[in-house]
Amino acid sequence: MKTFGSSKEFLMGDDIEWEVVGEGVKRKIMGYDDKIMLVKVHFDEGGVGPMHEHYHSQVTYVESGEFELTIGDETKMMKGGDAFYIPPHVLHGAICKKPGVLIDVFSPIREDFMQS
Repeated sequence: MKTFGSSKEFLMGDDIEWEVVGEGVKRKIMGYDDKIMLVKVHFDEGGVGPMHEHYHSQVTYVESGEFELTIGDETKMMKGGDAFYIPPHVLHGAICKKPGVLIDVFSPIREDFMQS
């Protein structure tokens, strides 16, 4: 397994460029080592996180906005102040109903997010 080391200890949000990852969706990798990663994801209204699965554990805090979130076969409306957990290999996705930000934590690191 490729290792990526770790991020700097102090990461200033204004110094990190947004990476566009889909229509109305952009992210910033806010800190990581090989065991854990924090990612800030901004959604415009109508932005979609398509249904997908991965072997990582994921916990997400809804910083702002409203999202129609599906985990497995259950769908709920989530708003700022809510959080959710996605076990490894469970299909999940989100549709943004009101513009907002999700704070994703992954374990281990999402290698696919790292630029080579």
